[in-house]
Amino acid sequence: MQDNNETRVSGAANNPDKQEIMAAGSGMPRVEEAHFHQFPGARPPDRQRSVNSGGLALAVYEWGDADAPPLLLVHGALDFARTFDVFAPLLADAGYRVVSYDHRGHGDSEHAALYSWTADERDMLAVADSISRPPFIAIGHSKGGSMLAHSIQALPHRFSRFVAIDGLPFRSPHSDATLRERKSMTADVITGWLDHRRATGSLARKPGSLEELAQRRARMNPRLSHEWLCYLASQGARQDVDGWRWKIDPALRPGGFGTHRSRWMTDRLPGFPIPMLALFGTVREPMGWDVKPADLMPYFAPSTQVEVVQDTGHFIHIERPQQTAALVCDFLKT
Repeated sequence: MQDNNETRVSGAANNPDKQEIMAAGSGMPRVEEAHFHQFPGARPPDRQRSVNSGGLALAVYEWGDADAPPLLLVHGALDFARTFDVFAPLLADAGYRVVSYDHRGHGDSEHAALYSWTADERDMLAVADSISRPPFIAIGHSKGGSMLAHSIQALPHRFSRFVAIDGLPFRSPHSDATLRERKSMTADVITGWLDHRRATGSLARKPGSLEELAQRRARMNPRLSHEWLCYLASQGARQDVDGWRWKIDPALRPGGFGTHRSRWMTDRLPGFPIPMLALFGTVREPMGWDVKPADLMPYFAPSTQVEVVQDTGHFIHIERPQQTAALVCDFLKT
């Protein structure tokens, strides 16, 4: 992949009714069921390109007019940019150039030898550099929101407004640095991480049908419909000779390792430098931060707008895309 190599996403290769794939073990092409590649309101990106981040190629996607005001969407851990296929077009239709990308090791971005929060933030800023030098809007879901919050606190001149979709982490109750280190850098935590790294050289994700991949994903996303999860699998998996596999690097796993602390963000929230919209759901989920608005209200700056979307889980923008887009657009107009 070449730096800033842009392609138009169109044609039979992206038409689910015309996609041909090889039947596993048969050597003969078969037409994949169209319903796996379609979902009401989902729209593929208008453009696709790549950005070079320290020698690693990141897949970048865009919806909307290329001359419209830019808006960066950052996905969460173990996700990819095409999870925004319903939400992003709503923002594009509202008049924005919506840009998202696959994190390293996710989707169609290249895999890396090692992964870290700092590397993820460098990648995000490389994509930001490719979008606009003047400040622009940024929206992050889950880990993507936390990455943006941390980056905006360090580089407030790069962004104009920020939306966190269940994207702010919990605040550790341990004020003493030694206690924090003891909690997250214990011998068993370090041993587990090293054992996992040692095994990744021979790891491969378990193959299956798109339906099976959707069923596995449902364990982490129990509130999302099976139809959506099947669509998600069709966009985030590849087909090998023995079945479909998620593209996510098997070296990645939930949970952090290293020196990053959520407290470093939350302690600085009172002085957050730009207007923020913080969206929260109400239902606890496996992939969520498990943070309630009341936990962070004492730390929010006066310019922060807080909205609670009732009867939603961690993936607010997927459960309620129109409502989420309306809240975002109203915030951006104020």
